[in-house]
Amino acid sequence: MALNLVACLISLVISSVFPQARALHHTQGFFGFTPNLVDFISSTSSPSSSTSIPPTPSFPETPPLVPAFFVIGDSSVDCGTNNFLVTLARADRLPYGRDFDTHRPTGRFCNGRIPVDYLALRLGLPFVPSYLGQSGRVEDMLQGVNYASAGAGIIFSSGSELGQHVSLSQQIQQFTDTYQQFILSMGEHGAADLISNSVVYISIGINDYIHFYLRNVSNVQNLFLPWSFNQFLASIVRLEIKNLYTMNVRKVVVMGLAPIGCAPHYLSEYRSENGECIEVINDIVREFNFVMRYMIEQLGKELRDSNIIFCDVFEGSMDIIKNHRRYGFNVTADACCGLGKYRGWLMCISPEMACSNASNHIWWDQFHPTDAVNAILAENVWNGLHSNMCYPMNMEDMVVPKQK
Repeated sequence: MALNLVACLISLVISSVFPQARALHHTQGFFGFTPNLVDFISSTSSPSSSTSIPPTPSFPETPPLVPAFFVIGDSSVDCGTNNFLVTLARADRLPYGRDFDTHRPTGRFCNGRIPVDYLALRLGLPFVPSYLGQSGRVEDMLQGVNYASAGAGIIFSSGSELGQHVSLSQQIQQFTDTYQQFILSMGEHGAADLISNSVVYISIGINDYIHFYLRNVSNVQNLFLPWSFNQFLASIVRLEIKNLYTMNVRKVVVMGLAPIGCAPHYLSEYRSENGECIEVINDIVREFNFVMRYMIEQLGKELRDSNIIFCDVFEGSMDIIKNHRRYGFNVTADACCGLGKYRGWLMCISPEMACSNASNHIWWDQFHPTDAVNAILAENVWNGLHSNMCYPMNMEDMVVPKQK
């Protein structure tokens, strides 16, 4: 019986890779696909509503605080990029999205909204569309684009065992392409003005631990102690931020890493007795965030007229975990959706695996928080409503003109 269940679940995972490949022709050269493979996948796929851009809830007709919002990252902020890739890292079927505005899966790795959805509304902007999910017309990108891809890491190969993803350097290249389109459409001055007044949000790095360092890929743990590995990753992020700066990016929000030592996957794998976090993993995350915060502080001094802030997601998340009752959560260790101990052994792949009420859970699946947690973290990024986790300022301070 158990073997039959596992076989069925594996079959579901495999089938989820090929339901929709409408936009693969846009990325054929980028990912090295052959036309025959694209045709084969397209011919065996049926159109899915999950690839459309979800409607944004209405808000008062006031001018946005910034012209546009650009998102770079991994599954924490992927809004549908991986719907168009051949990968196991997909969230294009229920129960993902069941509590979203449309009650349909959109590619977000959550039961509802992700942090950048809440922040877009704060900025007075619509939900940011996926780069691979929009038409490519400049008019559709003027208010921002989301390049984030589940499984992506700072290191190019992180997460590659899951299938295709768009790494950090590739996302920076996509942003470069977008900027060049703006220049062709509105001229250098117009493009520079739009970009310099917009916000770029970066949330990436966790897959370099989940799918690379902690798995000891290429014997990396013998080559790098955690501190050296953290510095190596930070140096890459620093270089990419400087690349963005050369394209007139001046407002950057860099997110730290969440406490994955508390995630259901590692509670299950490390056989946590009573839901205690795995401190050896959290210690590495703390170190990374420390290195990143220092790097961001120094880079902000180096790059003239820049506003770069670092938000320590570890601090904000641990405040939620430690004070869960105050926030309205009564399930802190078990995921809402999954199988095995803490529901962290197998990924969320069917509605039957999900709990009935995600709002009282901290974790939605193996690694990702629920919509309720994302809302709290977004409020902290915006103005530190629940806990101060951004340095040297909050996002609101970055974008709202100071009263004289």
